[in-house]
Amino acid sequence: QVQLVESGGGLVQAGGSLRLSCVASGSIFRLNAMGWHRQAPGKQRELVAVVTNTGNTNYVDSVKGRFTISRDNAKNTVYLQMNSLKPEDTAVYYCNADVRTSYSSIYYSTYWGQGTQVTVSS
Repeated sequence: QVQLVESGGGLVQAGGSLRLSCVASGSIFRLNAMGWHRQAPGKQRELVAVVTNTGNTNYVDSVKGRFTISRDNAKNTVYLQMNSLKPEDTAVYYCNADVRTSYSSIYYSTYWGQGTQVTVSS
């Protein structure tokens, strides 16, 4: 099995910064794309940012220029640096990763973390 554990959430004032981390562990043969999603109360979960195993990134328009996603492949870790935070960024943030669990399997499965709360006060 594969586990993803997020950390770094918390309460911050508008304009502040937070850095989220997510470590993947367990039966990992190869990691493909890793990403961050968020879900605010009463809203659907949305993709915030994604980074491929070669470092290509993509962001939802609302965070472009404020958030930066990165990864450390040696540590199976993905980060989300969030600057200039706004109250509308308040949500539970989830990381996910596409994982190939063994040499004998060519398929990737998507795993999710439990989420970390980010609250931005105005």
